Amino acid sequence: MAEKTLPKKGLRYPWETPPSGIEAIEVAAGVLWMRLPLPMKLDHVNVYALDEGDSWTVIDTGFASRKTKEIWAQLMAGPLGGKPVSRVVVTHHHPDHIGLAGWFQSVHGAELVTTRTAWLTARMLTLDVQETPNPESLAFYRSAGMAADIYAKRASDRPFNFADVVDPLPLGYMRIKQDDTITMGGRVWEVHMGNGHAPEHATFWSKDDNLVIAGDQILPSISPNVGVYATEPMADPIGEWLEACERLAPMGREDQLVLGGHKLPFTGLPTRLRQLIENHHGALKRLDAYIDTPKSAGEVFAPLFKRTIGEGEYGLALVEAFAHLSHLHQTGQAIRTKREDGAWLFQRKG
Repeated sequence: MAEKTLPKKGLRYPWETPPSGIEAIEVAAGVLWMRLPLPMKLDHVNVYALDEGDSWTVIDTGFASRKTKEIWAQLMAGPLGGKPVSRVVVTHHHPDHIGLAGWFQSVHGAELVTTRTAWLTARMLTLDVQETPNPESLAFYRSAGMAADIYAKRASDRPFNFADVVDPLPLGYMRIKQDDTITMGGRVWEVHMGNGHAPEHATFWSKDDNLVIAGDQILPSISPNVGVYATEPMADPIGEWLEACERLAPMGREDQLVLGGHKLPFTGLPTRLRQLIENHHGALKRLDAYIDTPKSAGEVFAPLFKRTIGEGEYGLALVEAFAHLSHLHQTGQAIRTKREDGAWLFQRKG
């Protein structure tokens, strides 16, 4: 499908309707956009295939499930024309992006290309199966001020395990890092790392045309989740997020077609990066005004998100609220004290 003629400024969406089922949309010469289902509120992940002539490079993979493997089999027989997948490039370690990377390696003989942090984190998590909630996670939930009813449910349920939706990752991968170049689909791409949503998140910027493969680092109509977790409770992903967006912003051009991990491909990258930066600065300002009295992360949803948070979104909302409050604390704008129940309370300085 040919790209439509677009106005120069602001966000524009060349394709209003995404591919469904086993459809693929050619978004540029030799670049196919496909969409895989996810069993959650954000119900899809975008994946891409780049034509290497006698094979394909695939960008990201979807969850590991029988259904997703069946869809991939149909995609490979259909839009991919029966040619093999010789390489899988994974933007970051989250399960909807790396879920079937090991399957492509072990079953289809593909090479895996990703960042060191993504590979190490994903492989560690696939090997760390927990049948009951670990005490560190429960302590972290308490420290964030998780609602009592949700905490009780988390404490009694089997926790989510990475291995539930990520196939085993065999030993061996090809590392990419900041300032590398990689050839995919007849184009040379510069590698630039994002952070905040996921550590060492790879993005790819074509030197030969106007394409940017952004994963979840740059999404058009939603802000990627930026949260703190029990694994690193003093992390500052908000600071890392803002640094990454500000570093990537000078490379943005109006004509670049951004291929993200969710939602629709878009142009208007300078506008979107500015929006993503301003969104978090605005959230920090609202929080700063709200914590004139001590509050936990579980008590600041209203000013931070400006909408109702349901149970299905609660976990992501909590870790993002904690991240914003912790950023204010770590940058010297707020103090924190521990309540008797273990929750951190944050209060504006002065």
